Amino acid sequence: MLVPFFRFLSIFPLSALHAAGAALGWLVYWVSPSYRHRLRDNLAQAGFSQHLHAAVAEAGKSMFELPFIWCADPARVSRHATLENWALVQTELDAGRGIVFMTPHLGCFEIVAQEIALRTELMVMYRPPKKAALKPLIEGARARKNLLLAPATMSGVRMLAKFLKKGQPVGVLPDQVPQEGEGVWATFFGRNAYSMTLPAKLALLGNATVIITYAERLPAGRGYVVRFVPFDGTLDGDSAAQAQAINHAMERLIARNPSQYYWSYNRYKVPHGVAAPVAGEHA
Repeated sequence: MLVPFFRFLSIFPLSALHAAGAALGWLVYWVSPSYRHRLRDNLAQAGFSQHLHAAVAEAGKSMFELPFIWCADPARVSRHATLENWALVQTELDAGRGIVFMTPHLGCFEIVAQEIALRTELMVMYRPPKKAALKPLIEGARARKNLLLAPATMSGVRMLAKFLKKGQPVGVLPDQVPQEGEGVWATFFGRNAYSMTLPAKLALLGNATVIITYAERLPAGRGYVVRFVPFDGTLDGDSAAQAQAINHAMERLIARNPSQYYWSYNRYKVPHGVAAPVAGEHA
């Protein structure tokens, strides 16, 4: 049922979907106390409470734009995207160097991989959705020409590493809470967050260039600007130091457009089987 429904929604203009999404964002905000409290608490933790109203609307837009991003004709979707600083990427591709694209939950992150895959092969790590009904929809949307999926398993990590070593790019979400044993504690906007170690490991293993990407959502459904930003940190030190460097880079990126970050995500949860950080201590 979901696939036909999403395909039906995809025929509408992006401006209409964003308008409906903004309204949906406010509806969810008021009917779900847990959603409301987490969104407000995370904004406050990061020092962006003044962006609350915009963040509520943008969260709704991020949901209602998915039928368009996933199910509309790829050429139609691409017409709504403008790339900024693609030359940074092309230089690395021409040199035959691997690239680790780090794409946080900022703006329309779903369109980023699609736009890259229109220009070069890209392998991204994929974790199947918990709800089985979403699996055919999401997998069908993401498995497109030049866009290869690697499962979030050890075999998937080996696939990504092999791809990188051949000088080809991979994509990961650096701000997703990893599972037990796959992360370390590092601060994120001043609070300990269980953070991924995989992005740094991949970059070092493949001697790859790290590029941060996000797609800024333009007002009134005018589309997106897909931005490619050099990673300005270093991956020296142990896993905790590397994760901290990546978190700081994500903080600086989010500060560019804080209303479009995924603030309702439970970024500070303690995964099952992971010991919580000591109160009052920072990673």
